[in-house]
Amino acid sequence: MKLADLQTAVRSGAALRCRTTIQPAGGPGDKVFPPTYLGAKYATEERLVTGDGEPKHVPCVLLDSVQSQANRMEEALQEAVDTGRIKLPVIEVDFSGIELIDPVGKVTSLQAPHRIADAILRDSLYEGKPFRTSEIGKQIDAVSNRNATPLLELCPTALVFGVWDSTGPKGGLGAKFARALVSEVVGYNAASGVKTGSRIDPLEIRASAQIFIEKDGSWRLAKEKEKKTVSPSEKNHGNIPPTIDSNAGGVTISHAEQSVVISMPAFRRLRFPVGGQYKPEYDNAAQTLLVSLSLLASTLASEAGMDLRSRCILWPSETPTWELLTQPGTQPQTFELTSDKAIALYNDAMKAVISAGLPYRTEPVVLTPSDSLTKLLQRSQEIAAESDSSEEA
Repeated sequence: MKLADLQTAVRSGAALRCRTTIQPAGGPGDKVFPPTYLGAKYATEERLVTGDGEPKHVPCVLLDSVQSQANRMEEALQEAVDTGRIKLPVIEVDFSGIELIDPVGKVTSLQAPHRIADAILRDSLYEGKPFRTSEIGKQIDAVSNRNATPLLELCPTALVFGVWDSTGPKGGLGAKFARALVSEVVGYNAASGVKTGSRIDPLEIRASAQIFIEKDGSWRLAKEKEKKTVSPSEKNHGNIPPTIDSNAGGVTISHAEQSVVISMPAFRRLRFPVGGQYKPEYDNAAQTLLVSLSLLASTLASEAGMDLRSRCILWPSETPTWELLTQPGTQPQTFELTSDKAIALYNDAMKAVISAGLPYRTEPVVLTPSDSLTKLLQRSQEIAAESDSSEEA
């Protein structure tokens, strides 16, 4: 996939997709643990699966959601920026000069939950002014499908993964961009398991040997007939009897599949005027860059591995292959992509954007937290520390 090929695909293609069969790293049949939701439940459902035979309903479980996949891709992009592998427009809030119990360092538009529209950025300062009232920040107020240029300049990932400017000056009427890249990981033929737990204390400390916990969190052996005593297990001493829990006990699956889809029409809807002028070359250069950025994000995340959470490490059973969907009824064009090739393609697209005269910041826009945000963060950490101490006491 060369830049010229991608430019053509952006003008007339329907989508790019990559469907990869995955197995647990422990091998077929090994138990994996999906994410849990409210009530310690998994996201399970029946899906209609078509194959060589008749379509059939198959019990499935979500192993990684669309939102989580987007975050993993943004994390991979952030890693590439931090290590100097790529240049990418990001906005970062620098907390390094603030005295905190738990230092934060920096938070970027690749890490903030709502990307460039996040309250962390909104409540920070650029050159002494609130970010959204600064000359740079005010551009975001005017973004729309017909004027996506400010987001291209400041936070192109918002156009890839979606954003809703609901915390800005327009509130719920703020600009909204749908996701153009969607990825999820699903396990098929899911069978629920059980979770066991136990602990053997080498000291064989008994629960009947009660202790008393002092206000400072330290403890001592309880005196005879002393009130408000607790079991030594409160301080992690003693055995834990073997238990079986049928809730959130993991699943076994026949296989899993990661499905990544990049929508060309979603990007073609976006226009990128410069100085109030609309030109096809502006649009195609910007749209091509966004598609190359989508491919790069997916490829970097894939090569980073699929260690999704504790006891949920997955491994592709095949080499990920991309398919370009063009005209209906025609066979998709296929290609493979490594991170190095994806970076080269992205760099070529970035040069084309800059050559066309579109704004594209390759150095971060650095913000500082406002006094109110600083005090809120400091107080929140104090409360958390006090809460932890009181729980121990």
